[in-house]
Amino acid sequence: MSSPDRESQRLDFLKAAGLQDAARAPLPGDASTRRYERLTATDGTSLMLMDQVAAAESPPCDPAWTPEERKAKGWNAVARLSAGRVEAFAAVADHLRGLGLSAPAMPALDAPEGLAVLEDFGDALFARVIEAGEDETPLYLAAIEALVRLHQAGNPPEVLSGAGGDWPLLTYDATALQGGADLFVEWLPKLDPALSFDAAAIAEWAEAWAPITAAGEAGAVVMAHRDYHAENLIWLPEREGAARVGMIDFQDAVRAHPSWDLHSLLQDARRDVSPALEALALDRYFALRPELDRAEFMKSYAGLAALNEARILGIFARLVVRDHKPKYAAFMPRMWAHLNTNLKQPGLETVAAWFDKYVPAESRK
Repeated sequence: MSSPDRESQRLDFLKAAGLQDAARAPLPGDASTRRYERLTATDGTSLMLMDQVAAAESPPCDPAWTPEERKAKGWNAVARLSAGRVEAFAAVADHLRGLGLSAPAMPALDAPEGLAVLEDFGDALFARVIEAGEDETPLYLAAIEALVRLHQAGNPPEVLSGAGGDWPLLTYDATALQGGADLFVEWLPKLDPALSFDAAAIAEWAEAWAPITAAGEAGAVVMAHRDYHAENLIWLPEREGAARVGMIDFQDAVRAHPSWDLHSLLQDARRDVSPALEALALDRYFALRPELDRAEFMKSYAGLAALNEARILGIFARLVVRDHKPKYAAFMPRMWAHLNTNLKQPGLETVAAWFDKYVPAESRK
């Protein structure tokens, strides 16, 4: 993405947006194929340049594809990821703003080329302002308020419209959920020599998760940000209510069970959230949504959280082994702790028995 041709495309795009004289400062990269720059216009306005080459990833899922076709097309199709498409970001952003939530405005967009200029929410990521001494409780409760706003909007449209065109909002279905869980059995043995899963173990793995993935698909009735945590939320205290939570990195949004973003926030892979804060945040969520059956909801919360933690352990193992990014190993003990706790919850007996059979205690920490 840093080739001379790509830089020429960026310059042409910035010129068309009237930003050819803006100062440009690249931001550090993450595990994705996107890159960002902070732009400072000649009048002092701060903006962001999003740069995502569509061809850098396998194609996103066509809504008409069967599970078999999705598996043949690649990981993005299986998991129903957007492949980083800028038009997905634009469509989800428009939907969120329409609900009174804070997603960046896009003053300039070239979706076919994968370039966009975004409103700059600043650097006050929840994780950073908490590290700097901000009381975390009001931030997390505001994040709950924003989720409630999203969830009370009900079943979202099947197709979202945005400045870059229409984008399908697909269901985070059993195929996608199981595909995520399967990253664990694929990649953990490549990281931990003590682990080995034969065909029988993998068949038992899929069978153990089947009730949880089925419930996740059946309960997919809200839009899920899908990566809702303290590194993707920006504190905007000058705004009011749910709008104080600036959302980014939501281009992979799907229709999912409402517990998905909750456990992403409260059982974070990258920072510790105390059990007391998790309980307080969940109490707030259910107080704002009294129509829910809390006990039934929490079965799905624990089941899908456990599945997500297995998925993330697989992703981190892949990042360490395949992508030579050893820093992600440091996050794995936290994920193991969350997973071990969730495996004790009702409805996870079969999954817990699988782990007891195939994953020694010394490998689960």
